[in-house]
Amino acid sequence: MSSKQALLIIDYTNDFVDDKGALTCGKPGQDLEGEIFNLAEKMYQNGDRVWFPTDVHKPNDPYHPETKLFPPHNVRGTWGRELYGGLQDWYNDHNDGETVKLFDKTRYSAFAGTDLDLRLRERNIDTLHLVGVCTDICVLHTAVDAYNLNYNLVIHENGVASFDQKGHEWALGHFKNCLGAEMVK
Repeated sequence: MSSKQALLIIDYTNDFVDDKGALTCGKPGQDLEGEIFNLAEKMYQNGDRVWFPTDVHKPNDPYHPETKLFPPHNVRGTWGRELYGGLQDWYNDHNDGETVKLFDKTRYSAFAGTDLDLRLRERNIDTLHLVGVCTDICVLHTAVDAYNLNYNLVIHENGVASFDQKGHEWALGHFKNCLGAEMVK
């Protein structure tokens, strides 16, 4: 496989997107489903990697800083941690542990405490396409770390959302103006 790009679908889970989710961004997140699905399929057909860095927590973990900030969410083995909507079926059908795979993350950034950078470099990937939620939290922190590690960034504006519209808009400007990301509508 010679592709040098990967799609990271960040935290697109029931807890962050579904109306019944523990920490949902609601309709703005739900409206992304078609865009994310189409992009995943397109990049998969192109031979690109489609990876799902996905938040995972233990309820009331006294050692995790988010415990003080947010209610329990994305708990391993729960409905809340499953991918939202039709993306769960797409993932189940395509997951091969390499081209398409889900991996755990426990912090906002998909790089913090994971081997993501190592895995990307092993595969000579230098360009990351980012979609998911929330624009101004996990997508932003992943983008900042990717920038600091010298990855090229492509942000799909119709593939990111937040529960905070002002934060969403600020993050879009930050991606473009401070991280030099290519912005795609």
